[in-house]
Amino acid sequence: MGALRRVFGPSRKEIWRQLSSEIDARYVDGGFWKGDKVQATHDQWIVTLDTYAVSTGKTTIVFTRMRAPYVNPGGFRFTVYRKGMFSGIGKMLGMQDIEIGDESFDQDFIVKGNDEARVRELLSTQKIRELIARQRDIHFTVKDDEGWFGATFPEGVDELHFHVVGVIKDVERLKVLYELFAETLDQLCRMGAAYKESPNVTL
Repeated sequence: MGALRRVFGPSRKEIWRQLSSEIDARYVDGGFWKGDKVQATHDQWIVTLDTYAVSTGKTTIVFTRMRAPYVNPGGFRFTVYRKGMFSGIGKMLGMQDIEIGDESFDQDFIVKGNDEARVRELLSTQKIRELIARQRDIHFTVKDDEGWFGATFPEGVDELHFHVVGVIKDVERLKVLYELFAETLDQLCRMGAAYKESPNVTL
């Protein structure tokens, strides 16, 4: 085990337990079938970190995700991700890229949303832009529920959602990600795009 640790570094379980301790969260060992997760409480919201796998038939791809259901009274939605080789194709196909007026941020990220003014209001917070920029890979969005195989949310409840390919075993990166969720939920409340009440959803 010592030799493996020297080659591969600390395990996900070690890192996630450390994260739980540092952000005062709960580490949940789900065993072989359910997998482990970290659940942290911020005001009325529960932020959950875990992994999931998608099979392509020939291979299985593992993703790290972070989620936080919340009451979304107006149905405001947004998506932020880093620009890449396919970003230009998306624009040619009619994808709306909202520029927020921060030259560096606009250069690095694609931003979409169903209310341009509210997207700009959300990302007017420098702290949120900085926390997003500190994620080298990011897909940060609002989802209405988790699809066929996940939780179905009550009317008026959506989910703040992050996912990337691979298993994140960098405790500092995970702490920044949790802070991004907390700051975003707080800003959504200040905007009137979220309520500080329990969404009554268990992940």
